[in-house]
Amino acid sequence: MKNRYIGDRIFYRRALSLAVPIMIQTGITNFVNMLDNLMVGSVGTEAMTGVAVANQLIFVFNLCIYGAITGIGIFTAQYHGKGDNCGVRYTFRFKILSCLIVALIFSVLILFRSDYLLGLYLKGEGSAASAALSADIGKKYIKTMLIGVFPFSLAQCFSGTLRETERPKVPMYAGVTAVTVNLLLNYLLIFGHLGLPRLGAIGAAVATVISRFTELIFVTVAANKGKKSAFIKGAFRSFKIPVLLVKNIIKKSTPLLLNELLWSSGIVFINQCYSVRGLAVVAADNIAMTFFDLFSVVFMAVGISIGIIIGQMLGAGQTKEKVMDTAIKMRAFSVFLAVVIGTVFAVLSGLIPKLYNTTDEVRYLAKWIIILCAAGMPIDAFAQASYFTLRSGGKVLITMIFDSFFVWFVSVPFAFIISRYTSLPILPFFAFSQALNILKCILGYFYVKKGSWIKNLVSNDV
Repeated sequence: MKNRYIGDRIFYRRALSLAVPIMIQTGITNFVNMLDNLMVGSVGTEAMTGVAVANQLIFVFNLCIYGAITGIGIFTAQYHGKGDNCGVRYTFRFKILSCLIVALIFSVLILFRSDYLLGLYLKGEGSAASAALSADIGKKYIKTMLIGVFPFSLAQCFSGTLRETERPKVPMYAGVTAVTVNLLLNYLLIFGHLGLPRLGAIGAAVATVISRFTELIFVTVAANKGKKSAFIKGAFRSFKIPVLLVKNIIKKSTPLLLNELLWSSGIVFINQCYSVRGLAVVAADNIAMTFFDLFSVVFMAVGISIGIIIGQMLGAGQTKEKVMDTAIKMRAFSVFLAVVIGTVFAVLSGLIPKLYNTTDEVRYLAKWIIILCAAGMPIDAFAQASYFTLRSGGKVLITMIFDSFFVWFVSVPFAFIISRYTSLPILPFFAFSQALNILKCILGYFYVKKGSWIKNLVSNDV
């Protein structure tokens, strides 16, 4: 039984060789986001709330870009496992086209509908003046952030392909460079140091935009210099992609992009249901989620690694038994890390809210939301590991049922009913919503065990 869930040194060395660079890159990014959040929070609760609401919409965009890249990345990883550089190049081109379309749609939506979308989160208990100020800050913040959506999208195309072709350190270094720039400019532009204007929350947006361009320049230069990145040679001479591959990618990756859109919009809708309980809840949830993102990078990175490793194994034609064994061990490893990280997160729950210039009510709510999030980390890790395992073989319908369908047919109706038709306080409301993920874990366990997801998508040349 022990060997079923615990791998040898070679197993963990391979897993960590992919996961650690992702942990470092994402961890540093989230650490800077946390410092950014603290700096904005020092300006006042209204600024923190406005930025938090704007970031709900940016969250949906980021997840759509992520869905487009990783959906196509299933093919990239399998082509790399097969040793087909031409196939990798085709998928890279498809990523660029897809992400530019997503960025364009998002930009148009924000330019014309930002007032309505931001206003959905500012209708709970609280003063009208605070809500109006938060809305104004949020609108200026998100329109500034629009400048960075295209460089961000292109940078993720490079970074995703580099990870899937076993060069995870390049996006890691790019991320470190970008967040360093972001952190420095945050300090200068939010507070107006070294003679620069004091821009407050908008300064955080300007800093982020500049860091997006920095990251794009870094990964572009590094990819072109790397001898291992054969896919980049001739990648921009044309955007030709074989018709059969286009059809296969659309068939498999478009539903995955749709899944990310549905899932992220579902989470945003649930957060809107939480916001009905008051503006203090919006601020408290922002504090808790900012630090949750920082602590969860460990098991999140392992989840991403699962998709890459399993995809490469499938592309290389390894046996069903070997693939299943690796998937089970990776999932167990992810859950173990989540237990450790969740314990640390819970221990720090009383300290974290004290770092913010806000009210006692917000601090109290943030503390308990952090504790609830910490308790749910092992559940989140199990569900995420199952999701990446299922997706590695391109099992589209199962993936959507497991992820976005669950959110919209279970989590969203529950949150809507509780928020609109009961007076249940936010903490038990949040706890019950989190507990629903246990059902998702049960689904994930049986879907993975069934093994129908184990499929080689690139066994024949396109």
